[in-house]
Amino acid sequence: MTALFSRFGGGPDARKTVTFGDAAAVRSLPFWSLVSLIGIIVLWWAGTKPWGFPSDFQQAYEAKAAAEGDNITTRQMLIECGAAPDCDDSMYSQFLGPRTMASPIDTWRGFNVLRTDGFADHTLWEHSWISLWRVIRGMFFGILFGVPVGMAMGLSSRLRGLFDTPVELFRPIPPLGILPLFILWFGIGDPSAVRLLIFASVWIMIISARAGVGTVKLSKIRAAYSLGASKPQVLRRVILPNALPELFTGIRVALGVSWGTLVAAELVGAEAGLGSMIFRARNFFRLDVMLVGIIVIAVIGVLMDVFMRFLEARLIPWRGKG
Repeated sequence: MTALFSRFGGGPDARKTVTFGDAAAVRSLPFWSLVSLIGIIVLWWAGTKPWGFPSDFQQAYEAKAAAEGDNITTRQMLIECGAAPDCDDSMYSQFLGPRTMASPIDTWRGFNVLRTDGFADHTLWEHSWISLWRVIRGMFFGILFGVPVGMAMGLSSRLRGLFDTPVELFRPIPPLGILPLFILWFGIGDPSAVRLLIFASVWIMIISARAGVGTVKLSKIRAAYSLGASKPQVLRRVILPNALPELFTGIRVALGVSWGTLVAAELVGAEAGLGSMIFRARNFFRLDVMLVGIIVIAVIGVLMDVFMRFLEARLIPWRGKG
């Protein structure tokens, strides 16, 4: 029990290991992460809960909704209140009204509807998969083109000089800044979105691959040559394994940038996807659908980062060990 308590942020062991100023000893404790998540949900619930509806009106509305078999939502109750003679908007208090933010209950009901019936001719899972598949394709080609160019820049002065100019010219350009140009070239929808993701990820992969080559210790390369290794063997057995940590860091950064870029790119011209779902829900004032899409985007982003950390721990066990 003491060990479990210490693991989640309490007990004498935590006081012994984590000292003020020792940044290496600081880590994220799961217990306090859970407390933070619960706090966000509580604030969300308290900020969207209506306080002060007339009891007679609320009871009558709940009885009517139960008789008709409808789920009660805060938005519907507000509409009914505005139409009732003995109830108006000034009779209740609410930090975030249903026109500003959907409540947790309304969001959960919207999630169930999206899961079963869908929105804009696609279910929530189909929207999510369409967005993920675009990111996977964009990342694949970004890695395929970016890693060889970056490693070539790190191994050859001539190639570094050749590629340095276009990399430094195009790298600072925000992907969404050239989205109109991509739509003009490739049309709206999937073709322009995937190519935009390639553009967003390839420069990050070039920089990370170039940096990875630069982190290889010269003593290891000299040792490999002294043992009779050829250049391809040095590249495969020494340079590439030692560059993998920087490559994985680049993949994680590129994945986050691509995910955020895709959702914004889908707001324009895409027929399906999480970004398209959010944009279409805005036209119908479906705050619950919009909020479900935002939450799914955040959850998928976290899961992708956790998956990359898992792969990094399994595939690069030597990271940080020299």
